[in-house]
Amino acid sequence: MKRQTMARRVKDYLQLRRALGFQLRSQGEMLLQFARYLDGAGHRGPLTTEAALRWANRPHLSRSSRAKRLSAVRCFARYLAARDGQTEVPERYLAPKVCFRRRPHLYSPSDLGQLLAATERLGPSYPLKRLVYRTLFGLLACTGLRVSEALKLKSDHVDLQRGILRIEQTKFKKSRLVPLHPTATHALRRYAQARYGRIDVRDDSPFFVDKRGNRLAYCAIRWNFERLREMLEWKQGNGDMPRPRIHDLRHTFACQRLLSWYRQGQDVQHLIAALSTYLGHGKVTDTYWYLTSTPELLAIAGVRFEQFAGTGKGEDT
Repeated sequence: MKRQTMARRVKDYLQLRRALGFQLRSQGEMLLQFARYLDGAGHRGPLTTEAALRWANRPHLSRSSRAKRLSAVRCFARYLAARDGQTEVPERYLAPKVCFRRRPHLYSPSDLGQLLAATERLGPSYPLKRLVYRTLFGLLACTGLRVSEALKLKSDHVDLQRGILRIEQTKFKKSRLVPLHPTATHALRRYAQARYGRIDVRDDSPFFVDKRGNRLAYCAIRWNFERLREMLEWKQGNGDMPRPRIHDLRHTFACQRLLSWYRQGQDVQHLIAALSTYLGHGKVTDTYWYLTSTPELLAIAGVRFEQFAGTGKGEDT
């Protein structure tokens, strides 16, 4: 019987995992690279720890990349080991997971005001352009939506009567309803009315459109954001990134929501689950990734700790 190539075994593995709902985009590409590497080197027989480490620990790779490679191979190796009984599953400690979280830029209210105002200075390549970008960036700032979620909105996903967005089948295959603040609903209504006067709109039409009435492309959003950033001379952010990014609007929303709840005296431990649902996260720990220790949050934390210490709860009984 003809022996299967490693590439064939990887494809079978990816087909099975994706049928179960896993997307495995970056991990899938890594495994295909791994398979091509082994097949090209003439590897035969079961997968070994030595072969996995030889590919994962290439000299030009960073510690983080090596850890990601080995993690992908370990998942694949477990699949093979259950089938052939000979595959070696590399130990986790051979490439300790390295998780670098680069501090995001957090926009101030002034920053956001400047960003929206600057959209009026964009070149008007089509009549709706300035209003499209003002509305889009405003929506991202006040809801924390992913850019992809905003771009996938259709006309019938935007309920302007009740002020609710319907976000369908996005990351993690989740759908959710996103309530809007009245000011956000007003801005969306203003844009929708202007759009009706310019293009033919149906229920399944994209909500944010380009000059041809097609769905706005992410590359166009990024290009125009970079133009706005240059206009505003934002040459350095307040985080670890070189300059502010569009995705930082999502980080900013999460931090501002938390800060607002603390100032209102709300039960944040309970509400963090609601924030996780609102942001479309699969688990609440994903939401913690978006929270950054700002001076305002640290000040509140300090006051709360003083109150806790003052009650004597921190003393031995």
